[in-house]
Amino acid sequence: MKSLNVFLCLMFSCLLCVLSVAASSRLAGNETDRLALLSIKAQITYDPFGVINSWNDSFHHCSWQGVTCSSRHERVTVLDLSSKQVVGTLIPQIGNMSFLRELILQNNTFNSEIPHEIGRLFRLKNLVLKDNSFTGEMPVELSNCSRLMYLDLDGNSLTGKIPVEIGLSLRNLQVLFLRSNNLTGELPYSLGNLSSLVALAAVENRLEGSIPYSLGQLTNLSYISLGGNMLSGSIPLPIFNLSSLYHLAAPVNQLKGSLPTNIGSTLPSLRIVFLFSNLLSGLLPSSISNLTNLEIFSLSRNQLSGKIPSLENLRNLQGLAMHFNNLGTGREDDMDFFSSLVNITSFKELSLSVNNIAGQLPKNIGNLSTNFRSIGFARNKLFGRIPDGFVDLINMEVVSLEYNQLTEEIPVSLGKLQKLKYFYVNGNKLSGEIPSSIGNITSLYGLNLAQNNLKGTIPSVLGNCQLLQMLYLSQNRLNGTIPKGVLSISSLAIQLDLSGNQLSGSLPLEVGSLVNLGYLDISENKLSGKLPSTLSSCIKLENLHIQGNMFEGVIPSSLSSLRGMEYLDFSRNNFSGLIPKYFETFISLKSLNLSFNNFEGEVPQEGVFSNASAAIISGNRNLCGGSSTLKLPQCKFPTSKKGRLSSTLKIIISVASGFFGVTLVLVLLILCFSKRKRSPSSDSADDSFLKISYGELLKATDGFSSDNLIGKGGFGSVYKGIIGPDEKTVAIKVLDLLHRGALKSFIAECEVLKNLRHRNLVKSLSESKHRNGYCFRARLSSSWKPNTNCSL
Repeated sequence: MKSLNVFLCLMFSCLLCVLSVAASSRLAGNETDRLALLSIKAQITYDPFGVINSWNDSFHHCSWQGVTCSSRHERVTVLDLSSKQVVGTLIPQIGNMSFLRELILQNNTFNSEIPHEIGRLFRLKNLVLKDNSFTGEMPVELSNCSRLMYLDLDGNSLTGKIPVEIGLSLRNLQVLFLRSNNLTGELPYSLGNLSSLVALAAVENRLEGSIPYSLGQLTNLSYISLGGNMLSGSIPLPIFNLSSLYHLAAPVNQLKGSLPTNIGSTLPSLRIVFLFSNLLSGLLPSSISNLTNLEIFSLSRNQLSGKIPSLENLRNLQGLAMHFNNLGTGREDDMDFFSSLVNITSFKELSLSVNNIAGQLPKNIGNLSTNFRSIGFARNKLFGRIPDGFVDLINMEVVSLEYNQLTEEIPVSLGKLQKLKYFYVNGNKLSGEIPSSIGNITSLYGLNLAQNNLKGTIPSVLGNCQLLQMLYLSQNRLNGTIPKGVLSISSLAIQLDLSGNQLSGSLPLEVGSLVNLGYLDISENKLSGKLPSTLSSCIKLENLHIQGNMFEGVIPSSLSSLRGMEYLDFSRNNFSGLIPKYFETFISLKSLNLSFNNFEGEVPQEGVFSNASAAIISGNRNLCGGSSTLKLPQCKFPTSKKGRLSSTLKIIISVASGFFGVTLVLVLLILCFSKRKRSPSSDSADDSFLKISYGELLKATDGFSSDNLIGKGGFGSVYKGIIGPDEKTVAIKVLDLLHRGALKSFIAECEVLKNLRHRNLVKSLSESKHRNGYCFRARLSSSWKPNTNCSL
């Protein structure tokens, strides 16, 4: 009995020992996880949502935000910090969390390399590190995570090759996403060993070589996405035998070869095909009509040829894109396939631009699904008229029929397409007038009717299209004036092109409403008058083309605000006066064409004028100076860089002023004797002078700038200025009242100029008073030149 008691005591002691060891081991494991989490916390430098605020000793680590533990061992099994916008580094201690099954850190900014210690997480099933800033190569040690099922490294900056070991060890891997990195080399052939793989995506890397033939062995593979690389060779035929494949995408590569003729029977699950921008050739297999689950079929920008087969069985088809190929035979029956689309109620988009398709748009086009939104047949060989049936496609948004051989008039019923955003029919042979009903399509963003035979006036109701960003009406036979309503569409931001018509009249002031416009072309018309100063409100203009019209007068000084200008063409008009010096300050200006006008005087030298190929000034007879590359004669009275008159001209003016002073004294003596005989009412003429404010004179002379200084005398200075809406050129005399006798001289001068008439004297217009003195203004003679012997 005693021995039995001893035996039981020993057994109980051993049991306590085992339990103690187990508890100690459990506590040690928990502590390992806690310390690993605290190490991760220490490397997080930005935490806008305060995710890791709970990671402290006040709480058990299993209750920390983003942390999930097992109920039995209280070991961390899930660490999920997805979309918390944290910034930090993933450190090697992550490998100590040996019970981790899910590590999800997507949509953050973890940087540096993926630690190699992550390969110690042998229980890991889901690793999601997408949309971070990880760098370096994919750790080879990932191949040790043999239970891994989901690996997503999309949207990082990983480099180097895809480790071959991934395909040798991860037999349970179902999803491999490596999109949007900088991976290089070839797709490993070993990927064919991933027998559980369902989805493979490596879009937008720098992968090269051919698509592995071994991928055709993966019978579970249903999703392939390899676009945006440098893959070459043919698509392996076994891939076309994957009956579970529903998504096949490898666009923007260098793949060649043709589609197998039996594709319709070997890929029954196929729904999405993206193979655009490759080098595929050959005919479109007629068997594609058997792909009854097909939704999107995009093979644009390849070298496919032949007729488009019937598509009548593709009841789920939503979009067909095969533009930029060699499809069609140039015969009228190329459009036979179109009738097979009528019964496809889900069909939305058809893009066949830039092919060799001939024929007519069917009259029953309106029988297509009301879901139909976009049709593209640009640069083909379509002929005939635009069918009225378009009006029944009530959800139509895009019509692209440019550069065909369409004739007759634009259907008036077009105005009923209230959802239409883009209507492009340029480069055809359309005739008649522009239907005013287009003004009812208030949803329009882009309207291109250029290069046709349209006539009549531009409908003013186009001004109702207040969302319009692009309007092209060039190279037609349109006449009349430019409607003010069209120039009031403030949404026009990309381009307004009315060139190559027979438009007449002036450019309306409303052009100033185009504050967002970047490109304005009204060239090659019959427009006349002066350029409106309101054009200066178009501050986003980069291109302005007004050549080949009959505009006249000076270029408004207000255009100096258009500093973003890149291309300016004023050629073949009747502009006159000086070339604006402010063009020198347009730092973005690449081309300035002022040729064949009536400009005169000195040509500026800086900025665009320093390049003879950028500044074109030929065909102006009275220009001088400028850069030596322009090879113009020197100006007779050159000005310095500051715009002051030369010393020679100053001497001439001084001598002339002296002569005028002597004459003035004699005239004053005569006036003194005749003053008593003048009737009292004669003084009332003073009231006829214009009332000009000092502020107006300040603006007219650019703040009495030295650039506008004409001459300087004993009692003051004379400046050149531009006054009033008609932009008259005047002379403005500023008196120096600190000089004794200045005011008396001014009054005497007024009296003389009011009563004298001479071809070298100019009529006085106004006087203005300022706290610093008087200003006297006179209109310059149209024939006045700097060497004329007269005083102002």
